[in-house]
Amino acid sequence: MEHRLVNLTKAANLIRNSNKICVFTGAGISAESGIPPFRGEGGLWNRYDPHILEIGYFLTKPKESWEAIRTIFYDFFHQVAPNPAHKVLAQWESDGKITGLITQNIDNLHAQAGSVKVYEFHGNCDRLLCLDCNKSYPSLSVDLKELPPLCPDCFGLLKPDFVFFGEGIPPLAYQQSIEAASSCDLMLIIGTSGEVAPANHLPHIAKRNKASIIEINREPSPYTKTITDIYLEGKAGELLPELNDLINLNN
Repeated sequence: MEHRLVNLTKAANLIRNSNKICVFTGAGISAESGIPPFRGEGGLWNRYDPHILEIGYFLTKPKESWEAIRTIFYDFFHQVAPNPAHKVLAQWESDGKITGLITQNIDNLHAQAGSVKVYEFHGNCDRLLCLDCNKSYPSLSVDLKELPPLCPDCFGLLKPDFVFFGEGIPPLAYQQSIEAASSCDLMLIIGTSGEVAPANHLPHIAKRNKASIIEINREPSPYTKTITDIYLEGKAGELLPELNDLINLNN
């Protein structure tokens, strides 16, 4: 318990004294809102074959792919809400502490919590994109009872606007993420296994550019003993409010 408080205090002081904080989040922060991760215990790939999110499979069998996609992403995603971790990060951005937030998550919870400078490395399931005319639609505006959904304008196939296997990272999000990682003086790594490339290279970019690293994870990651300066083990929804209290206490 004493060691935990020492690390929390060190982390709070580092956050308070940093000028350009970049946040890098993964599935762990969303799991606390009830969204299952893809990998690991309770992960979606234990119940579904990953081929349903391969772009080739989607294009050749859109109805079959969409049936699984609707179940995984749209039958319950709109019922989940940001948790205390999302809300603290949004508040820190509003306070001017956070200059950019890179997320591997596609659930839109950071934006719902109030974060503005969000770089969606893998896209966002809240948007559907027409593969023919390239128009974008809010997912709630499209009827998903009839599958596959078609563009209201040109009747082309609609695809969730997130990265499928076999697709590249959105160029703008990639560029923004690289710039944010390169220019920060502190990176907060939150709830990621560090196993998904190329996103997992971003903390290393920050470290090479002399940034300090605070990692919040429920279990150690490949970063923990290599580039992490302060490791806080536990739930982000508990640790971030504690850090916020410590920062406010000493302001």
